[in-house]
Amino acid sequence: VHGDDEVLGQIRSLFQDFAANEVRPQAAAIDSDDSFPQELWSKAGEIGCFGLRYPEDVGGSGLGMRALATAIEEISWGSGSLGAACLMQSLMGTHFLYRCGDADIRSTWFEPAIAGKAIGVICMTEPNSGSDLRSMSTRANRSDSGEFTLNGQKTWVTSAPVADFFTVFARGDNEGELGAFLVLADQQGVTLGRQLDKLGVRGSVTCELFLEDVVVPQERVLVPLGEGMSALREILVEIRIQTAALALGLGRAALEEALNYAGEREQFGRPLAKFQATRLRLAEVATELEAARVLVDDVARRAELATSGESPPSGDDLGLIGRACMAKWKASEAALATSQAAMRTLASYGYSTEYPVERILRDSWFTLFGGGTSEILLLWVARELGL
Repeated sequence: VHGDDEVLGQIRSLFQDFAANEVRPQAAAIDSDDSFPQELWSKAGEIGCFGLRYPEDVGGSGLGMRALATAIEEISWGSGSLGAACLMQSLMGTHFLYRCGDADIRSTWFEPAIAGKAIGVICMTEPNSGSDLRSMSTRANRSDSGEFTLNGQKTWVTSAPVADFFTVFARGDNEGELGAFLVLADQQGVTLGRQLDKLGVRGSVTCELFLEDVVVPQERVLVPLGEGMSALREILVEIRIQTAALALGLGRAALEEALNYAGEREQFGRPLAKFQATRLRLAEVATELEAARVLVDDVARRAELATSGESPPSGDDLGLIGRACMAKWKASEAALATSQAAMRTLASYGYSTEYPVERILRDSWFTLFGGGTSEILLLWVARELGL
């Protein structure tokens, strides 16, 4: 039921309880261990996170983008690492199997994945190809029998060390002629490279992937060559909405830590919260976060209306992608600003791992380039403004 505020309230309550009681108590260990939180990830699947945006007839809940954004925000409030891993599974890791896979692919891989019993990821970024996907070098060569052979290297592959299957984007003979292929983790020619040691979201394990003469039969071609860019555009809006939701969760967590500390810590005979500098600093970032929340919810509502074929609200002078870019840019910048304000408020205690602020700050940096860099987002908005 898209847009049902009562249902969204129930979703928030469910995932808020999960985050508060199970995720947050383990967040520091997830970060310090630099390991995938398998039990928590599976629990997120059990309570329905991965199927929120998918229809009921394939095992989902049919609740749409706002419901998933609500869940991702709450999980990320508990742990940015788990939030990033859940976002990948709920969206990019499973979308193309649902959108393009046949009945066998859906039953064998997609349905177990949204139930939390299999892990799927997407492989797009390469050592020399990030925002410029048209420069991708991983090749898909077609044989006379209709099979494809993949060769290339991917990097920054979220959840790759624990994945059961990959949605791999590769190019044909022409630059920019992209397609997507379902590759199984145990296939011959699939090799995991080094795990990347990251500043933040450390429990969202990330590594390189090498493909050497990996054979993909015709039935596992998810997106034909030449249609990859248009297929990606279909989910650009949601990628940015959901990454923005992750940022909102981190920003909210940082603000709460700062407010609690400012109310308890006394200097010169009074709490920090009574000092004008503290009050102005936290009031400013709270306003930035709230502005981001309004943008995120607005574009999510518009996207759901567009999906259902209904007319969008008035004032739709920008396209959905442009609005999603605005929302993601604002949310990620607000999350980082709030984390930095929290660090200044806690001062030396914020610098210590005794408090979660330093971890939240490190995790917040991820949102500035995950789902599209701030510069790419602003250039897209400028384009839609006719600049």
